[in-house]
Amino acid sequence: MKRAVAPVAGPAAAPDLLIPAADLIDGGALLAAIHAELPATDARAGRAVAVRHMSLAKNRANAALETAFLLNPLKARALVSAQSHLTDVLVTTALLIARDHLHRAQSPTTAERLTVLAVGGFGRAEMAPHSDVDLLFLTPWKITPWAESVIESMLYMLWDLKLKVGHASRTVADCIRLGREDITIRTALLEHRFIAGDASLATELNERLWSDLFRNSGPEFIEAKLAERAERHKRQGGQRYVLEPNVKEAKGGLRDLQTLYWIGKYLLRVSSSAGLVGAGLLSREEYDKFERAENFLWAARCHLHYITHRAVDQLTFDAQVDVAKRMGYHDTTGRRAVELFMQDYFRHATHVGELTRIFLTELEARHAKPESSILGMFSRKKVKPPYKLVQSRIDVLDPAEFLSDPLNLLRAFEEALRSRHLLHPNIMRIIAANLDLIDDSIRDNPEAQRIFLDLMLKHGNPERALRRMNELGVLSAFIPEFENIVAMMQFNVYHHYTVDEHIIQTISVLAQIERGELIEDLPLSSSILKAGINRRVIYVALLLHDIGKGRPEDHSIIGAQIARRIAPRLGLDQEETETVEWLVRYHLLMSDMAQKRDIGDPRTVRDFAKAVKTRKRLDLLTVLTVCDIRGVGPTTWNNWKAMLLRQLYSITAEALEGGLETINRDKREDEAKAALRLRLKDWTEAQIKVEQARHYTPYWQGLSTDTQEVFARLLRGLGDHEIRIDLHPEPARDATRACFALGDHPGIFSRLAGALALVGANVVDARTYTSKDGYATPVFWIQDADGKPYDVERLPRLRGMIEKTLKGEVLPREALAGRDKVKKREREFRFPTHITFDNEGSEIYTIIEVDTRDRPGLLYDLTRTLAANNIYIASAVIATYGAQVVDAFYVKDMFGLKLHTKSKQEALDRKLRQAIAEGVERAQNSG
Repeated sequence: MKRAVAPVAGPAAAPDLLIPAADLIDGGALLAAIHAELPATDARAGRAVAVRHMSLAKNRANAALETAFLLNPLKARALVSAQSHLTDVLVTTALLIARDHLHRAQSPTTAERLTVLAVGGFGRAEMAPHSDVDLLFLTPWKITPWAESVIESMLYMLWDLKLKVGHASRTVADCIRLGREDITIRTALLEHRFIAGDASLATELNERLWSDLFRNSGPEFIEAKLAERAERHKRQGGQRYVLEPNVKEAKGGLRDLQTLYWIGKYLLRVSSSAGLVGAGLLSREEYDKFERAENFLWAARCHLHYITHRAVDQLTFDAQVDVAKRMGYHDTTGRRAVELFMQDYFRHATHVGELTRIFLTELEARHAKPESSILGMFSRKKVKPPYKLVQSRIDVLDPAEFLSDPLNLLRAFEEALRSRHLLHPNIMRIIAANLDLIDDSIRDNPEAQRIFLDLMLKHGNPERALRRMNELGVLSAFIPEFENIVAMMQFNVYHHYTVDEHIIQTISVLAQIERGELIEDLPLSSSILKAGINRRVIYVALLLHDIGKGRPEDHSIIGAQIARRIAPRLGLDQEETETVEWLVRYHLLMSDMAQKRDIGDPRTVRDFAKAVKTRKRLDLLTVLTVCDIRGVGPTTWNNWKAMLLRQLYSITAEALEGGLETINRDKREDEAKAALRLRLKDWTEAQIKVEQARHYTPYWQGLSTDTQEVFARLLRGLGDHEIRIDLHPEPARDATRACFALGDHPGIFSRLAGALALVGANVVDARTYTSKDGYATPVFWIQDADGKPYDVERLPRLRGMIEKTLKGEVLPREALAGRDKVKKREREFRFPTHITFDNEGSEIYTIIEVDTRDRPGLLYDLTRTLAANNIYIASAVIATYGAQVVDAFYVKDMFGLKLHTKSKQEALDRKLRQAIAEGVERAQNSG
């Protein structure tokens, strides 16, 4: 039986325009105004007249639309329809002027017919402010010189209007042939829409597409579109929670929604996305989610176009702030407007993922191949009642019976992990629609607690269940405190994921360690888990470690209070609850100690050991810290952090087992001198004694034997005006060790820091010592811009820069200004400067901690300021978190004393802040 032919649409006078069609642009009046001024014969002058009038009308309409959209920032559907209607009128006017006036055919033949159709997004009558205008010029046979002239004049007019026009000129037969060969062309043709010209050609194309191209090719089209979708997602980062998502192309973006519509139209000939409900592919509630997500994404995209004045679809950090403001978001206590906006964005993206899953499963049910059900049957188990398998996915036998026991809303996830089958969208719909059944009686039910803990502890892949529970709202229903952090974005370049996804990533890392998959990468954590720790405690602590985020209070403190309430509800006993509370409260302690303090200072280790108290807590905190850092993002963990944590763990474990008194200066100094003696076998006894006598105690406790041997050899026979340098890559630390031996003089540390910055070396750690006989022995651990060990082959340039800097030929302060300029995409990050003075963290030094925005010249500016104020720097520990940095300096005053007086601290605080501000100002002025 022949299918009914879909009607061919005329120029879109779309309903619900942001501005009524007549007020937006009056096509008749525009045409009349052009006619009144058209010259009789000069085509070029005629085009210019038409362009002048159309340009005025276009600019007036676009300005009116932007103003209206600012007043109604969420009416995106009405805007894109209005934008499309405006373009329809301009294209139609260009055709009428070109065809009827500039190139009027005296006695047209049947061959001299021309139809203009919109394709692609324009064909759907959906256009953002700077979208491309995709046109198909249709002719009955081979294109004639007349048609070529009309098309050429049209295009010149549209280009002169500053429209970005994509175009093709084809016959109906060309369209069918090319559509068979190219899936992109076929998709564009699927969305064709008649605008102007010969309507009979448009009708013929429509009939032939459905009878000769689209019919009986549904499976092929679906396969191609899904492969295209998978490739697109891969290009966009492969997951929904990327920091700067592409509103159009990213996972959960507009293109995913459009793919659903394309497939629905191709298979079932639905005329709009709303037709997916009538076709039974989506329920009314699901389509409402579709519509809300689509409108939100279109709103974000349109605001992006207005902000950037071009077709930009990526929500970069700086654009996110502006879009949030335009869409009506405001800062709240503890949360920025941009974070609230991005939380909504990610929630909509998650809904798009749900809809895609439901839609594709429904399609699979209708078009499944008979053998598809046997896939994986040997690795999976049979399901138990009240479940059944539909398309190899878990569904319910009887929805009413399933819902009669609310615990089934949790058991379904347990069954999925046990049987290794995915959940069918039908059971997901049932669960999502009945979350109210998970009330306090269920939360307090011991069986519910057992099921939930088993999901994390028993099946080896807890992240699968947790992620699905989170997407369906079950996690927030069972742990209501979790709702606040769902899809919560942290507006900085350090955190790669939303808070809830970060938590699931950390649990995934823990499961990988337990499965023995990370023994090579994480030997310490792997050995701790192999030896055995309380798994209930570590899993629950990871689940709750960031649950306090998004509140005005310190998230570790508020999180610990929340954990104290939740842990018993999950079935943990009093001792386990106290341990979870402690881990949440101090989940940043080990990371901070390792990255922001000098772990060569005995006080650092003693203070950390006192805080941890027991080996059991040390083991738990170490594993939690490693999983937390690994779960921040794919590139956050590196060998440098691994080395610091292993070193801190090893020293602390020794102190906890042997007593804190084992950590003392004299013991470590004696051990260091003995170890160096073994390395200097080619030296005389007198030479060794000179070397051992020339250094103060901090030198012996702060450096490894390897580094002390390098300095011993650099210092031997060193001339008064000589500089010796040793660069040695340490791949195990992801850094290059740079040792310098030279005569000591004020500001040496600062000048070296400046020289390193000028040759592109990023300092991650530094120590400096002065010998009793007047030599400086500074050592820096440096990386390149990619966080890799600094290349030794660049040593000659580094040496030259250091010599020029020390001679005053190069002034780092001025030379670094251009490099300190803040990138446009990072300008909106807020990093208020915090400076603290700590006289308790070290026995002999004051620790000055500066937390501020990072830039290449910062370390130089800070160390130069300290030197100018007669502050001696013993060591600098640098911890970088994306665009933020924490520099900790171990210092003494010119008399070798700590900075105890409040007035001295306040004066230094002011000068450091001034140095930071002046550095930023220099950078801004340099561009």
